[in-house]
Amino acid sequence: MVIRAFPSVDQADESGLLAIGGDLEVASLVLAYRSGIFPWPFDEAHLTWFSPPKRAILCFDELHISRSLHKFRRTTSWKVLFDVDFHAVILRCAELKNRGRQGGTWITPDIVSAYCDMHAAGYAHSVECYDGSKLIGGLYGVCIGSMFAAESSFYRESNASKLALCELVLYLKQHGFTWLDCQQLTPFSKGFGAKEISRKQFIDLLNKATSKPSSAFENSKST
Repeated sequence: MVIRAFPSVDQADESGLLAIGGDLEVASLVLAYRSGIFPWPFDEAHLTWFSPPKRAILCFDELHISRSLHKFRRTTSWKVLFDVDFHAVILRCAELKNRGRQGGTWITPDIVSAYCDMHAAGYAHSVECYDGSKLIGGLYGVCIGSMFAAESSFYRESNASKLALCELVLYLKQHGFTWLDCQQLTPFSKGFGAKEISRKQFIDLLNKATSKPSSAFENSKST
């Protein structure tokens, strides 16, 4: 059954846990993202929803691209494409080799199925880095209006996920986006200049962004 309403984000605990249960229907996920909430299952049996007290975002006017990545971007033969193989990207993001020291992944089979449905509905998108025809890195996320929430990334060659994020940011800037939701601050996002803001500040930015229509991914099969 589609979720009709979530508790107020102010009711989240200190870790950001807001609710347990519900479903992963497209309408439920869209409502969650519009409300500043995202699913983060503990395991396949427990669907949990979060709205952290601190939210990591990447403001595009504060974007940091290292000299080495600048040089690599100019000289590489790799190509970055959008929405060519969303299913392959989310499956690779779910693989344990992307989880560092973690013993599992929050990208459960139910999450994979749900976000593939989101992709089919036009809300979820993939950014893919190719060496020839080989998929070597990428990321996926959710776009509503002028808000893009990056969910997860992977790489099989050094710089592949970095190049994917760099090209995504530059692409979004061209379409009037001004920031990217990173959800949590990680060494990867921090290296690009991401920072933490309060939940209230995030909700204010979110409400403005989701009210602005965008055509960014209408024809995004190639760059």
